[in-house]
Amino acid sequence: MHWIYTIASYLFFALASPVLLLHPKTREGWARRLGVYPSDFLAHRPKGPGRPRIWLHGASAGDLSALSPMICEFKRRLPGCTVVVTTLTNSGALMARRLSGVDEVSYLPWDLPGATRRAVQAIDPDLLVLEYTELWPHLIRAARRQGARIVLTNGRFSENNLGRYRWLFAVSGRPLASFDLLLMREDEEAERVLGLGAPLDRVWVTGNTKFDALLLEAGNDRPDLAGILDLDAAPVLIAGSTHEGEDLLVIDVWERLLADHPDLQLVIAPRYLERCSKLRGLAEERGFAVRLRSAAGAGPRRDAAGRPAIVVLDSIGELVAAYRLGTLVFVGGSFTDRGGQNILEPAAQGKPVLFGPNMANFHDAVQVLVGRGGIQVNDAAHFYRVAHELLSRPEKIAELGELAQRTVHGIRGASRRNVDHMLRLLGALGEAEAA
Repeated sequence: MHWIYTIASYLFFALASPVLLLHPKTREGWARRLGVYPSDFLAHRPKGPGRPRIWLHGASAGDLSALSPMICEFKRRLPGCTVVVTTLTNSGALMARRLSGVDEVSYLPWDLPGATRRAVQAIDPDLLVLEYTELWPHLIRAARRQGARIVLTNGRFSENNLGRYRWLFAVSGRPLASFDLLLMREDEEAERVLGLGAPLDRVWVTGNTKFDALLLEAGNDRPDLAGILDLDAAPVLIAGSTHEGEDLLVIDVWERLLADHPDLQLVIAPRYLERCSKLRGLAEERGFAVRLRSAAGAGPRRDAAGRPAIVVLDSIGELVAAYRLGTLVFVGGSFTDRGGQNILEPAAQGKPVLFGPNMANFHDAVQVLVGRGGIQVNDAAHFYRVAHELLSRPEKIAELGELAQRTVHGIRGASRRNVDHMLRLLGALGEAEAA
């Protein structure tokens, strides 16, 4: 039945190629997309003992972020390996070039027999790592014929699409049988892939590396930051990664909270630094005193009405350290159409995390944290009520913060577990541990 998929692939490519050539996401890199590589590609990175060639594919910039912690783990444990990353989009290629540990960046070949065969021969991987549902039958077939080991990470098969997968696998030669490992995110998804015909001894539940990616920066430390910001021992509300329109919402909530918590300090860290001067102007127009991180917190500690000065974190790379100083944390991008920001970072610091209703880009993190130290608030009034209740019950803040931290610690480690499996597959685990 594989011939049906092959014919359909050529027909689709013939019809879609004019659009693909002109579309801004796919119009670059056509030679590589057709599997055309220079004859000396990777000649400077020869294969050999302790120097395997690892090809990882992420469809887009967002998908590549989930690969990043695995790439770091490969390079840490097997420093002689060569890491090649492919993607489908131009923005993905830009993202891949910024990832630490990547040796070469290219585009995934179109899933045609000739293009995939040429690309696999040029890259000559020892290991091909796909993720989510990036199952490209011709690529998988070519890699298997080349002798590569094939792994799926962050495996995801939704209940609603099982019928579609069964049809695709039936006409494309049952590609799941070609995988050496299927590393799934959850037990339910493992059950689904087994139901689709995956061999039982190749399916493992290892978790979601996306959570590791969200926590890559969680270890950054600035023990002197409290002194630099001139914060005292009173409670602190940290508003991180705020977007246009959210700053005033946070200030309004904070001003209401001051009625019952007059010493509550506020630190706002806008998502984009160019907004800091505008934020300062808006706050000062309303009579608030403002101190900037870039000015080492210089300025009055209180305004003319006796309210604590608002501190604006106009610096790069200090947000996680600032979260550590907070009593409560609000994460922005969640009252706008931005789709949220990273709520796992403050949770990892042992802080209760509040966030708004719009978290489409961090849906997985919301599922993990809600009810476990994360609280989704519907609007400014709800934000105020929750914050007021928590600030009135310090023991509840400590309880939720501890729960949030335990939750985050419980979900991390998928990247290490995945690399453990893959190094065993390569026969390199002992060598990597020795290194």
